Amino acid sequence: MNELERYYNKFPEEKRLNSRRGQVEYRVSMKYIHAYIPAGVPRESVKILEIGAGTGRYSVALANEGYDVTAVELVKYNLGILKSKGSSVKAMQGNALNLKKLPNDSFDVTLLFGPMYHLFGEADKKQALVEARRVTKPGGVILVAYCMNEYGVLTYAFKEGHIKECMQEKRLTEDFHTISQKENLYDYMRIEDIDALLNDSGLERIKIISPDGPSSYMRSILNRMSEEEFEHFVEYQMATCERMDLIGAGAHTLDILRKTNY
Repeated sequence: MNELERYYNKFPEEKRLNSRRGQVEYRVSMKYIHAYIPAGVPRESVKILEIGAGTGRYSVALANEGYDVTAVELVKYNLGILKSKGSSVKAMQGNALNLKKLPNDSFDVTLLFGPMYHLFGEADKKQALVEARRVTKPGGVILVAYCMNEYGVLTYAFKEGHIKECMQEKRLTEDFHTISQKENLYDYMRIEDIDALLNDSGLERIKIISPDGPSSYMRSILNRMSEEEFEHFVEYQMATCERMDLIGAGAHTLDILRKTNY
């Protein structure tokens, strides 16, 4: 068992996804997933892949809507929870860097929501994109999620009081870009880092959004809101998630890409 598996054996992934901040991220992300599912096709004919599916929050919901869903998850503990939900998802253990069990040009929509959080270095991230592109049909859509640098710096370094040790251990550059190591488990990106990954990838950006916006900074406030107030917050995030002056400031960014035909 590696460190990532140990982490997710203890991390309350289901609780996070069901929290109000998790609901914001989920609902906005689902809006955009549905926007790029092929129209005019029977649901059972639409093939969706989730790479790094975790406990199946997205995969199970999409399968329950009638889509043909395949899920790949590295961590056995998460995979066990996913399978226990009794859905039609075809779930398997696998690694985002080598989807050898899956054939070329197979999926209409591919979700790469978890792996980029935990892959270190440009080479591995590009390899994950290469594999996602390989298994996606020409013209298909790939949605890729990243953890964002400024959220990591503001919360861990400043809010949680680790700034001194981060500077002493040289975990931040002079312009406060995070320098993560594998033992840190998470890697953090800026928009320019995400842009660089697209070079020579055979993928073109449709749009890039912030699925959660300020929600992770506002956990306690969201929890105190009435249902009506919370619904207004979700509406706010739906309305502002594409604003370029806000993308990159949230905890996550979702890059929506199309596989080109060459």
